[in-house]
Parts: sequence; C-alpha cells; structure tokens
Amino acid sequence: MANIASARKRARQNVVLNAHNGSLRSTLRTAIKAVRKAIAGGNKSSAQQQLQASTKVIDRIADKKIMHKNTASRHKSRLSAAIKAMP
Repeated sequence: MANIASARKRARQNVVLNAHNGSLRSTLRTAIKAVRKAIAGGNKSSAQQQLQASTKVIDRIADKKIMHKNTASRHKSRLSAAIKAMP
C-alpha cells in the first residue's frame, strides 16, 4: 500500500481509470464482433455498414491510446479484407 498522500491519490485515480478503460475496451471488442458476425451472416452490404460504424469506434479508442494506432489499423484492414473476400 502507498504511504505518501500523492501515491494514495494516484492509486485511487488508477482504479477509476482502469474501470473506464476496461469499458472502452469492451466497446471495442463488441464492435469488432459485430462486424465478424455480419461477415458470417453472408450479407455484404450489412457487413460494410457495420464496418463503417465500428471503424469510428476503433478510431476513437485508438485516439485515446487505449489501443495502439497500428493495432487499430490492422483490425480495420483485416475486417475490410474479409468483407472484400465475400462472394
């Protein structure tokens, strides 16, 4: 346990920040799963609409540095490639 007042405060802040970041990560995973589900469904136009919506979520979370920008770019690229490969 922290002994200095500023360290105790920082520990309290980290609990709140960790919960908030976890919530954002959960939103990110949900958005990615929604695109994968649309791809599995076989409806290309629905998958493209879902990708467009989740791209905004992915970019917003990458801007907040919850996820590295290159990781976000990789996710978007792979999802886009999966949609383009659909018949």
